[in-house]
Amino acid sequence: MTSSVWGAEPLPRVAAPLREQVTDRVRQAILDLRLRPGERLIERELTESLGVSRATVREVIRQLAAEGLVTVVPQRGAEVTSLSASDAADIYEMRASLEALAVRRFVQRAGEEQVRALRAAVDEIARSAAAGEVHDHLGAKDRFYAVLMDGSASGPLQQTLAGLQARVRLLRATSLSAPGRPAEAAEELRAVVDAVEARDAEVAAEACVRHIRNAAATATAQLTS
Repeated sequence: MTSSVWGAEPLPRVAAPLREQVTDRVRQAILDLRLRPGERLIERELTESLGVSRATVREVIRQLAAEGLVTVVPQRGAEVTSLSASDAADIYEMRASLEALAVRRFVQRAGEEQVRALRAAVDEIARSAAAGEVHDHLGAKDRFYAVLMDGSASGPLQQTLAGLQARVRLLRATSLSAPGRPAEAAEELRAVVDAVEARDAEVAAEACVRHIRNAAATATAQLTS
């Protein structure tokens, strides 16, 4: 595996423990689609590319398998998880219900500063879509949802969505790889924020569900093509 996958910078030996640094780097390579679904994670290549022990690599694989990003296949080893169209459909339906509730709670509980932050986040999503930078667009969407979750002020919702987060982001990367989808997503999320600013919880939730179902249709088409 080349530096185009892992990045040119060596892993620092300070701050977070080395295992966490390696986990973050492999996770990011998967979520950015530099490691594709079905691609094998070979221990020897990982140890050589990242300069860590096999024991560390095995711990990382166990962690990512627990998150659903890696699947350990008998007689084959670890590989990047390939989500089926039916798995994706279930995840998107769960998202639609949970995130619609998060939007309702945001309307009910968020302060004006958080509403402004949500508008700023969706503007950033639109800019990254116009620039055609999928990586930046994914980062902007992560920030949008971080603001949304913070403003919803619901620990149970945040904890439940956190369990889906890695697979949701993997599907998001899949759907946004379709031509024209980033710009469509930006407009759909603008509609959510417009309703949030009007303090209309139901319209905002409906716009959120519409966005997720459009993303689901795109991702499913990508997975079955």
